[in-house]
Amino acid sequence: MSLRMILRILGMLLMLFSLTLVPPTIISLAYQGTMWDDFGISFGITLITGALLYLPNHNARKELRTRDGFLIAALFWTVLGLFGALPFIFEGTHSLSITDAVFESFSGLTTTGATVITGIDFLPKGLQYYRQQLQWLGGMGIVVLAVAILPTLGIGGMQLYRTEIPGPLKDSKLTPRITETAKALWYIYAALTLTCFGAYWVAGMNWFDALGHSFSTVAIGGFSTHDASIGYFDSATIELICVVFMLISAMSFSLHFTAWREKNLLQYFQDPEARFLIAFLALLSLITIGTLWWTQTATGYDGLRQGIFQTVTIATTTGFGVTDFYNWPGALPMLLFVAAFVGCCSGSTGGGIKVIRIILILKQGMREVLRLIHPNAVIAVKIGKVSVPDSIAQAVWSFFSVYLLLFVLMLLGVMATGVDQVTAWSSVASALNNLGPGLGDVAGDYGGIPDPAKWILVLAMLLGRLEIFTVLVLFTPAFWRR
Repeated sequence: MSLRMILRILGMLLMLFSLTLVPPTIISLAYQGTMWDDFGISFGITLITGALLYLPNHNARKELRTRDGFLIAALFWTVLGLFGALPFIFEGTHSLSITDAVFESFSGLTTTGATVITGIDFLPKGLQYYRQQLQWLGGMGIVVLAVAILPTLGIGGMQLYRTEIPGPLKDSKLTPRITETAKALWYIYAALTLTCFGAYWVAGMNWFDALGHSFSTVAIGGFSTHDASIGYFDSATIELICVVFMLISAMSFSLHFTAWREKNLLQYFQDPEARFLIAFLALLSLITIGTLWWTQTATGYDGLRQGIFQTVTIATTTGFGVTDFYNWPGALPMLLFVAAFVGCCSGSTGGGIKVIRIILILKQGMREVLRLIHPNAVIAVKIGKVSVPDSIAQAVWSFFSVYLLLFVLMLLGVMATGVDQVTAWSSVASALNNLGPGLGDVAGDYGGIPDPAKWILVLAMLLGRLEIFTVLVLFTPAFWRR
C-alpha cells in the first residue's frame, strides 16, 4: 500500500478544502459578524495540516492500486468531515460539543440534513452560509471523487464511479476523457444551482436565502437558513420551484448530460430509472393527498400543496419541510420514511438504496415467480432493452442484504444507548438514507439523543454516502494483506 501517496493526496485535498473556508469568512465580514476569526483559525489549521501531510510526500508518484483508491475514498470523507467541524467547535454562541460539531459537519457533507442546532435563524450569517455550502460541496463530491480525482491518480477509467450505480448499466462514458467528464458534471451542477438561485430570488427570497437554499436543494441536502425550513417563506411559488429542482437533482446527472448534449428532453421519458421515479412519486403523492383530505388533516388546496411537497422532499431524501408531517395521522409518516429507502436515481446527488436497485429487485422477484410456473424457461432480467447479467443481479442482492443487516445492527446500537424504538428506527433510517428528518425525539432536531447514538449515526451517514461496500472493504483482512 502506497502510504506516502495516500498522505500526499490527503494533504492536497485538505489544502483545497481550506479554500472553502474563505467564502464564509467574507460573508462574516460583510455582515459585520463575529465569526470571521473562527473561520480564519479553521482555515489556518486545515491548511497547515494539509501542508504537513503534502510537503514531505510531494515527490511520491507511485501508481495507486484499486485498494488504495478505496482507502482514499473513505479517508476523503472522514478527514474532511472532521476538519469541517472546526468552525462549529470554535463558534461560541451555541457551545457545540465536539460530538455535536462532528455530527453537524458530517450531516452537511454527506447531504443528510439532520441537525443538532436550534435557533438557526439567529446563527451568525457566516455559519448559516457555511452549513449550506457544506451540503453543496458534498452533493457533487462523491461523483467528482469517483470520476475525476481517483482515476487521474492512477485508478482506471470509470471503475469507482460504478460504486454509485450497480454495475455497467450506464457503461458509456459521458465524454472521451475522465477529466472532461468531471468538468461536464460540474458544469451541469453549477448551472442547476445558478438557475435554482435565480428562481428562488425572483420568487421572493432575498439573495442570501436564495443562494443557501439553492445549494441545499440541488445537493438534495435539506439544510435551511431557518428553523421552519421552506415553510418559513409560506409561498406556493417557492415550494413549486423547490419540488422541480428536487426532482431534477434526484435524477442521474449522466442523464442530464445526455439530454443536454443531444438536445432531446425525451431522454427523461425513455430512461427506465427516471420513469420509475416519476411514477413512484406520483403514486405516493396521490396516497398522501388522499389521506390528508380523507382525515381532514389538510383540506383542499392546502392538502394538495403539503402532500406533494412533503412526499417529494422525503422520498428524494432531501428533507425540507413546510409542515410537521410527523404529526400526520395513521401510517402516513412511516410510509414516507419507507419511501426514502428507495431514494433517488443512480449517479444523482441523493441517497437511499437507489431506484435502479429497487427496479432490479422487483424484476428478479417477478422472474422467480415466473420460474415457479415455467421451471425450464430462460427468463432474462432487462432494464429497458439491456439484459442484466446474473453477476449484477447477485451484486444488487448482496448490497440489499448488507444494507438491511447494517440497518438492524445500528438500530440495536442506537437503542442500546437508551433511545426508544420509534426514535431509533427513524434516526438510523434517516442517517443511512442521507435523509435528515426523523420521528419521535428527533422530529425537531437530534440534539437530545445521547452522544454514543450520534456517533453511530455519523457512521450511518458515511456508509450511506459511500454506498456501504467502499467502507466495509477496509475492515476485511484481505484488504490489508500484502
